[in-house]
Amino acid sequence: MSPDTMSAAENSVAEDRGYRDSLTKIEPYGIEHIPDVERHGKPRSQFFLWFAAGMNFPIVVLGFSATYFGLPFWAAVLAIVLAGVTSSAGMGYLSAMGVRLGVPQQMQGRGPLGFIGNLFPVAYVNVFAGIGWAAVTVILGGQAIALLTDIPFWVSSLILMVIQLGVAVIGYNLIHFLQRILSFVLVVGFVFITIVAAANGKVVNTPNESAPGFDGIGGWIIFFGWFFSFIVAWMPFASDYSRYLPNTPGNRRGAGWATMSGNFVTLVWMGILGTLLGSTTTASDSIGALKELMGPWAAVGLGVVALSSFTQNFLNVYGGAISIQTMGVPVKRHTAVVFICVASYFVALWGQTGFNSGFTAFLNLTAYCIAPYVAVLVCDYLFGGRRTERGLRELFDKGRKFEWGFVAWAAGVALSSPFWMSSIYTGPIAAAFPQIGDLSYYVGAAVAAGVYFATHRRQRLSGQEMLDRSPAAQTL
Repeated sequence: MSPDTMSAAENSVAEDRGYRDSLTKIEPYGIEHIPDVERHGKPRSQFFLWFAAGMNFPIVVLGFSATYFGLPFWAAVLAIVLAGVTSSAGMGYLSAMGVRLGVPQQMQGRGPLGFIGNLFPVAYVNVFAGIGWAAVTVILGGQAIALLTDIPFWVSSLILMVIQLGVAVIGYNLIHFLQRILSFVLVVGFVFITIVAAANGKVVNTPNESAPGFDGIGGWIIFFGWFFSFIVAWMPFASDYSRYLPNTPGNRRGAGWATMSGNFVTLVWMGILGTLLGSTTTASDSIGALKELMGPWAAVGLGVVALSSFTQNFLNVYGGAISIQTMGVPVKRHTAVVFICVASYFVALWGQTGFNSGFTAFLNLTAYCIAPYVAVLVCDYLFGGRRTERGLRELFDKGRKFEWGFVAWAAGVALSSPFWMSSIYTGPIAAAFPQIGDLSYYVGAAVAAGVYFATHRRQRLSGQEMLDRSPAAQTL
């Protein structure tokens, strides 16, 4: 029986591959259930992993856009904090799900959506997002190195990608180890940048009605949505980095709080830093603004940006490779890593010009599909009987082609499209009422949850009998 069709119980007996906490052995697991004997680590590792991933310049780029909307400083900070609280709480819950179920996040989607049904969101949301986010981060890091050294962008970005490929191939343990080390290194660099930005920045607490994107409350909602969607974009990967933790109530709680706090602290910090950065300069792009702001210390600032590209891209590349396996493509995890790296490198070369506008459009499109997907996963975990042995085994059953969760996800995406507000596509409701901002994430999640509850007790589309949803059956 192949690992992809093997049950959780069979894995726990037959699939001890001696990985444990090795930093040099190539991770032997991909989408398989992690057996109890291989469970290791502490919940605090989730804090360092997500704290390091959040100390990254794309969040600063989002904060930089506060000046475009003409937002007063207090309004920008309020949007960032509220987005951080709500989205980070969701990440924490999804991370706890990984501890309990022991499988990657996108594999969990096979439960409510079915094997074929899960391919659609995984192919777009996870593979596309993994490649896209890796390219976004390489662009910023490559630009920083190019400004520092006069090395051509194609060379600087290639150097970054080769290093990221090597780490992602080795896998889970090395990623956690390096994220912990880089947390301490990067915090020093970003504290220095923050001090310089605070000393030179202007705190303007009145709206700038002459700003090109000024739209009152609508601009604030869009700004909030960008920060909210930044964390939402991580949600299909949250369980990937907690699934090796031993499944105990304490570890589930600890992983949840550690994941939430790591994401919240860095989103708020980097977001406010970007807001200050945007107020200090006339440069049109965030990397140029950082160089201008840092003055004689520009090399330090740009070096920090280049180094921070690793902490996010280790996760982007690793998660993208898991997604390819989830689609049923018969490749090893390390082969999928190579594909993600090569694809994202060429996307970075193609997309390096006009980066800022392309970045926000990409961010929106991924979040539009992720929000309803996550809503279905959480509903299924809580109310669909997924926390049972049979519920876990179903994730590896390719005979279940479609389930009602796919209908819920598709309805969430489709019925939220009139609210989409993107440079690529603006829905009719968003176009008619721009003052209300971009509400599509919330509409999509609410519709998906509503359709899930309306259908989850109906006869299954696969024809199989329903799972036992009683509290007594929740044995995992």
